[in-house]
Amino acid sequence: MSIVLSNAGPLIALAKLNRLELLETLYLQVQVPRAVYTEVVTQGLRYGAPDALLIQAFWQDRGWPIIEVPTNQLANYTPSVILDRGETELLALAPTVEDPLVLIDDEIARSEARRLQLRVHGTLGVLVQAYRRGLLSFPQVKLLFQEIGARTDIWIAAKLCQQVFNSLLEKT
Repeated sequence: MSIVLSNAGPLIALAKLNRLELLETLYLQVQVPRAVYTEVVTQGLRYGAPDALLIQAFWQDRGWPIIEVPTNQLANYTPSVILDRGETELLALAPTVEDPLVLIDDEIARSEARRLQLRVHGTLGVLVQAYRRGLLSFPQVKLLFQEIGARTDIWIAAKLCQQVFNSLLEKT
């Protein structure tokens, strides 16, 4: 099984949808760099984000790793695009891990991950995988895609939700 590394977006989205358990069921363990955890939990708690508390409890209950990315690893990584601190740590760490799966929603960061030849899934990919593995029914995944598209606090475009859902329909 591959090591799964996550950025902030999928964690926040899945927490808002109350579907963090899919990460454990699909991947057994997910790791995050310290900057991602700080962004999602520490800063989220400071801003009063309920999903931050949910992610903190979920992470602590499972004892999943929060990775300290070595300074020299960060120094040796030069992204081709502008990334935030969490994305930078994630994409500096990923190439040092054998065959990682990177969970990231931001399209610019996804393009950088692809440039690094990493396997990438986003929140929608996690939901599709959960559907294909029988963890979500077709009506459940349809409703989740509709909810994501309608919510203003999950930064995934309704158009993208519809495109991914349509491709899922074609394969069903």
